[in-house]
Amino acid sequence: MGLVVLGTLVGFHAGPHAHLAAGVIGVMAAAALLVLAAQGRSTTLLWALLALDATASAALGFLAWRGLSQREVPGAGSRLLIEAGSEGTAVTDLDPEGIVRVHGEAWSAQAINGPVRAGSPVYVIGRVGVRLSVWGEESAPLGEVGAAGPWKEDP
Repeated sequence: MGLVVLGTLVGFHAGPHAHLAAGVIGVMAAAALLVLAAQGRSTTLLWALLALDATASAALGFLAWRGLSQREVPGAGSRLLIEAGSEGTAVTDLDPEGIVRVHGEAWSAQAINGPVRAGSPVYVIGRVGVRLSVWGEESAPLGEVGAAGPWKEDP
């Protein structure tokens, strides 16, 4: 049980893999306690330890499963801080799609108010996955930005 508790504490610092290891140790300890019970060494203390161990192992298994299944893309932690109202700059022309820089990070973006020239300020309106919806402070007149796009005038 000491190893299970130690693995649990390490898991809160090191992450879900340590919780998984502690859960496996807990299952092995439960198996050893069941062997003792089968050999006739059944005492109240043994059953109390088995119940405690089974509960701790189940909880650690849940923590490990949740931590491993809900992981974000490595290095994307700061991207969660980009929210509506953040300011940035168009790196490329947005006609309607292009690249913007917000909080020092390059993002794929779509201008929702018309073409935006590279270097113009933009404001984040929303985010879906890794694409931002932005509002260009200085949208360009129709047909003056980039290659043919939805705002390009037909000749």
